Amino acid sequence: MGDTGAMTATTITPPGQTAARSARGSYWITTFGCQMNKADSERMAGILESMGYQQARAEQEADLVLYNTCTIRDNAEQKVYSYLGRQAQRKRSNPHLTLVVAGCVAQQEGESLLRRVPELDLVMGPQHANRLDTLLAQVEQGQQVVATDGHHILEDITTARRDSQVCAWVNVIYGCNERCTYCVVPSVRGREQSRLPEAIRLEIEGLAEQGYREITLLGQNIDAYGRDLPGITPEGRRAHTLTDLLHHVHGVRGIERIRFATSHPRYFTERLIDACAGLDKVCEHFHIPFQSGDDEVLKAMARGYTIDRYRRIIDRIRQRMPDAAISADVIVAFPGETDTQYRRTLDLIEEIGFDQVNTAAYSPRPGTPAADWSNQLDEAVKVARLQELNALVERTAKERSARYLGRVEQILVEGINSKDPNQVMGRTRTNRLTFFAAARPSTDGVTGATWQPGDLVDVRIDQVRAFSLSGTLA
Repeated sequence: MGDTGAMTATTITPPGQTAARSARGSYWITTFGCQMNKADSERMAGILESMGYQQARAEQEADLVLYNTCTIRDNAEQKVYSYLGRQAQRKRSNPHLTLVVAGCVAQQEGESLLRRVPELDLVMGPQHANRLDTLLAQVEQGQQVVATDGHHILEDITTARRDSQVCAWVNVIYGCNERCTYCVVPSVRGREQSRLPEAIRLEIEGLAEQGYREITLLGQNIDAYGRDLPGITPEGRRAHTLTDLLHHVHGVRGIERIRFATSHPRYFTERLIDACAGLDKVCEHFHIPFQSGDDEVLKAMARGYTIDRYRRIIDRIRQRMPDAAISADVIVAFPGETDTQYRRTLDLIEEIGFDQVNTAAYSPRPGTPAADWSNQLDEAVKVARLQELNALVERTAKERSARYLGRVEQILVEGINSKDPNQVMGRTRTNRLTFFAAARPSTDGVTGATWQPGDLVDVRIDQVRAFSLSGTLA
């Protein structure tokens, strides 16, 4: 799996929406984990609203509570059980509450979840996200449902209720065929299933018509896009690749920015880099996990590349796009990792100068090879290495942010700064979060207008921080 980023819990909460009662009642979705989970939650929220549910004001008021779960790290999984415990207690006094666990924990645990939390109504793996209405119909008939069998993911994703007015996730490939020894994702998300390029473009055209300005193409291993689709070009290569897909969707009118994630160094090609440099809508931001700075550890992880290969990718990107932002994922304290091997990870971060790195200490996951190895490291070692790593990542990010000081950057406005209503927030093409005054300059004596989501604004950067910027109108 590519993304080992911070496992935070987020909720689907439409801006300004009230929680009026409906025939079905109200719902609440809490999402743990990666961008794929967030995209799945948007689809499930859309299905619930099409069924007649409406967003609740608070989790404790909802008639249906859904946890879309992540199992990539143990702390994320344990947090789910903590949340479930509160809702199970609530259901004992309110038997009409519908309690759903979706996502990777659901897929991993299956029926054992019902034994642990018998109050659950529905346990469903990520491949079943677009069947939520069908599964809930079974629940309404009095059944306790477990849906974790293999399932072909259909194209019916038009009901997604997007959490942003400006930026949209677009799934292009589901599942993962890799067999990294630490990762549970292939067993919980299934085999790779690529969507047809025509269906992807049609979805993006629909988003553009709704006013979306930025799309992020999503895949657990997005560079594998198309390898399960038939067809060979006259030149003898696969007919469908991520590079071809970028060309295919680039011309959609109304879309100003295109991003993609998450990449795998084994499949990241020069042809892809050249396409990113040549297509003006593709943003200069690349998320390419390296996981470890030591070749022996990478071999034990079954990652399929060397650090020299990773360096060549970054060098080529910076040759073609010198200002490109590079982010990554890294795991420390992998079984058997020596202090020398760990130091090589620190050295690589210093050498490359990442804009952001998602960090994690190794967490044994059920059913993965590394979980059964005898050379596990002590928790104290994990904590110490992760703390040192995080300090280095923050320092490196701040050094990278310094290059923005005094520059004019084009910011795509996403909304109001939640901590300061007098500011709006948006991102640079390189994905740096940026804040500036919400008030627009007065024209013809008209005052009081503010920048709106979707506006592209030139901002002069006058404050830099490790992971964000502030500026004034250029």
